Amino acid sequence: MTPTRYAFVKASWHADIVDRALDGFYQLIPPEQVDVFDVPGAFEMPLLSRDLAATGRYGAVVAAAFVVDGGIYRHEFVAQAVVDGLMRAGMDTGVPVLSVSLTPHQYQETEHHKQIYRAHFVEKGREAAKAALTIGKTRAALAA
Repeated sequence: MTPTRYAFVKASWHADIVDRALDGFYQLIPPEQVDVFDVPGAFEMPLLSRDLAATGRYGAVVAAAFVVDGGIYRHEFVAQAVVDGLMRAGMDTGVPVLSVSLTPHQYQETEHHKQIYRAHFVEKGREAAKAALTIGKTRAALAA
């Protein structure tokens, strides 16, 4: 039987934006079914996601981050490493590990951009919840 609890891992960088994904997730999956874990940044998500998935307690693990060009390193490399690591965590454990890790080409710390991405993260959180529920239903049907 597929567990009906979900793990939600979220990066603390840009929390005012990233946390909106959890708001969207809660629109379809009640908070009582979700364990929330904070990590410093996106790069720390794959390891914790793998560890959470390996417990067998969760029907899916969702990881949310906002990776932007900070001018210090190539954010595309970080984003690729994160997405690859999340995919590997799911494949290694057999538990869906879903990404709400977004990397915009253009982001500026303006209120206009913040509003756009906050709204986008709510939608992406809903999409992650739909994916988690759909995958769980499909896997349950396969097991029957």
